[in-house]
Amino acid sequence: MKHIIYIFLFFFGSLAAQNQSVFEQANALYTDGNYKEAITKFQSILDSKQHAAEVYYNLANAHYKLNNIAPSIYYYEKALQLNPNDQEVLNNIVYAKKMTVDAIQPVPKIGLSRFFNKITNLLTFDSWARLAVVLMIAFVILFLVYYFTFSTSFKRLSFTLSVVFLFLSLTSLSLAFQKQALDKKDNPAIVFAQESEVKSEPNLGGDKAFVLHEGTKVQVLDTINNWKKIQIADGKVGWIIATDIKLLNNF
Repeated sequence: MKHIIYIFLFFFGSLAAQNQSVFEQANALYTDGNYKEAITKFQSILDSKQHAAEVYYNLANAHYKLNNIAPSIYYYEKALQLNPNDQEVLNNIVYAKKMTVDAIQPVPKIGLSRFFNKITNLLTFDSWARLAVVLMIAFVILFLVYYFTFSTSFKRLSFTLSVVFLFLSLTSLSLAFQKQALDKKDNPAIVFAQESEVKSEPNLGGDKAFVLHEGTKVQVLDTINNWKKIQIADGKVGWIIATDIKLLNNF
């Protein structure tokens, strides 16, 4: 068993070292302006199932330099999935989106729905769940202090704090499940076709609902055969040929 573990460690260590070397080569090619060669190198790292925000970011930059609209936006989005608060990626994707044709005004979210979604998206599902566990442990400790202490004032304080931590723990747990539901519902994709006619129904004979161009981000709602039901930021819904888009949730 030990030999198998050593083999696996050696294999993954060698793979990581090889990919690091390829990453450095790709960066050198990018610096020299050899963007196509750099793209090939970065892509080879992804093909080896090694996913990192830095690789996606640099790959997006190389595509941006070549004015490849859809791939640049796609890989910026992939980088943000792994590192959603990276300011450099957030800045660069704004420039990339300026190259797109479609000017879609998103439907503004207002009221309590916007507030709760903002709070829910502050942490990941795992982070909310871990926070709920920590707060529950704090509740148990404070409740035990309340139960065993003899001081009236300390008893009152520990009981009050235990109730507060219990409430916070249950709230965190609720937000964890809410985040999980939002993540399951979130199925984004990028349009890769230079121009794609979105239909009112999933067949070529359907009426044209609207037209989308490369680089536009959509939400996939359903799938029928080789058609995807999508929704764009302004709320419009239609059916697009599956090969015209590329899903982002495909690690």
